[in-house]
Amino acid sequence: MQVRFYATLRALVGAKTLEVPLPEGTRVLDLARTLARLHPALAEHFFADPERPDALARSVHFRIDGRDVRWLPEGERTLLRPEHQIDVFPPVAGG
Repeated sequence: MQVRFYATLRALVGAKTLEVPLPEGTRVLDLARTLARLHPALAEHFFADPERPDALARSVHFRIDGRDVRWLPEGERTLLRPEHQIDVFPPVAGG
């Protein structure tokens, strides 16, 4: 599965995109854990408590096919399919 990163997350990963092999039945939270294992600096951005990665931080935005997982019925427990387009955004602030 191809995952695209934006802004500061792209700098932490060192690439705009990563190809991540995922088994069938992978959920968004599983993807986040896998990405944090591959790039440990992501953990503090991805999880409410990096020591216990059992919930995504409210500040990170995982999008599946352009829709924020927060607004999907299953949320971070949404099953991923190989054809999904995944984008990951850091917190955004503006004024």
